Amino acid sequence: MSMVWPAGQFSRTVGAMSLAPPPPITTSAFRRLMMDLRDERSAQRRAPFPPGIHAPTLRVTQGFNVDPLAILLDSYARFGPIFTLRIFHQKIVFMLGPEANHFITVSHADHFRWRDGHLGDLIPLLGDGLLTIDGDFHRRSRRIMLPAFHRERIAASHATMVEETQGAIARDFHDGARLDLYRWTRRLAMRIAMRALFGLDPDGRLAREHDAAAQFEAALGFWATAYWQQIIRGPGTPWNRMQAARRRLDVIVYDEIARRRRTGERGEDILSLLIDAQDEDGTTLDDQHIRDEVMTLLFAGHDTTTSTVSFLFHELARNPHERDRLQIEPERLDLVLDETLRMYPAAWIGPRRSAREFTFAGHRVAAGVCVNYSSWASHHLPDVWGDPEVFRPDRFAPGQREQIPKGAYVPFGGGSRICIGMRFGQLEVKTIATEILRDFTLDLPDDYTLSIRQMPTISPRHGLPVIVRAR
Repeated sequence: MSMVWPAGQFSRTVGAMSLAPPPPITTSAFRRLMMDLRDERSAQRRAPFPPGIHAPTLRVTQGFNVDPLAILLDSYARFGPIFTLRIFHQKIVFMLGPEANHFITVSHADHFRWRDGHLGDLIPLLGDGLLTIDGDFHRRSRRIMLPAFHRERIAASHATMVEETQGAIARDFHDGARLDLYRWTRRLAMRIAMRALFGLDPDGRLAREHDAAAQFEAALGFWATAYWQQIIRGPGTPWNRMQAARRRLDVIVYDEIARRRRTGERGEDILSLLIDAQDEDGTTLDDQHIRDEVMTLLFAGHDTTTSTVSFLFHELARNPHERDRLQIEPERLDLVLDETLRMYPAAWIGPRRSAREFTFAGHRVAAGVCVNYSSWASHHLPDVWGDPEVFRPDRFAPGQREQIPKGAYVPFGGGSRICIGMRFGQLEVKTIATEILRDFTLDLPDDYTLSIRQMPTISPRHGLPVIVRAR
């Protein structure tokens, strides 16, 4: 069944000065597959794909779904910083390492598009937010949104972060308690996002009825399923469950936008700023554009914060000497966070499509090819990071940080598309960690082994069970 993202599903109320959105793209899995094969054949005629694994193999496709880091590191060792892997039906070019990251995100960023790369797969949930748009629409949207992320605005959210975290700790933490830190943080992060980003009451009627945290989890679960499950449509499929969750989330967001416009009520939250935001020529965001940016911020902030907090405490539990030192020297939290994001960058892959032909490391790549960089793999290259599997926060200490090659560390992307909510996310993670570490340490059960899933950010596959110990 052919479907397109419904650009006009909700009324667009702001008028002629709103930004015109990009045209809708198909969400028909069959049509997307046919387009990918057509583009691959066309590109192959213009330039050969870089060396790699070109033939279909179940080992690579299945391995990439289960453990992409191992596949990427093995391919880098065999083929170098640019190589081709056939994943399912399609050849994808991967570029790894400091030079590759800088090439894609900074020096040659205009050679790549986001929307028709695999980030476009997120459009059925996120819509046309900053993650899934390109060109002038992206530049103008980002410019309109930037004031909402000024340093003083983010600092004003700190009190909300502290209040929500202290409340969650008081409710669930006591000596000997056992809990899933991943799920605990997910619910906390959603409450913080609803209050600090959007001025919504997480205990209000709509939020209670629709359980925003559960709906967001259900929606993201679509990308945790096997690829063959993602392409089918119909009742009971992962696609239908994701769409149902999206509709429930939309009720919350659109209801609040309409209420704010109707009453004129505003706050210090980012939703209020988005409703009133405009650039120098008076261009504003309409209701659907605001909705899409809200969903994008919920995804980019809520999901990445949850994963980062979980991975941070996983590494502190495995490295008690680092945990003990952090509790004596709390200023080391910045180093601990940087090292956590090196080992576990939540936004682990940067999918693009080449907008024009380019040459990198002696290999020519045609226009129209899917090209990915991976911060997760680049952060684990043994020729760039000594002992990359070892948790070592002092890599980022003064005198050591300066030795890191340009482009080697990219947990938030880079260049003009670096994560707009980076400072908000860092402050949130540090606030949650600080409040926990003040009174508690968290241990892992003896039988726990971390397994990682990609949905599409990386996170603990089976959550993070911890045992709470009072200090």
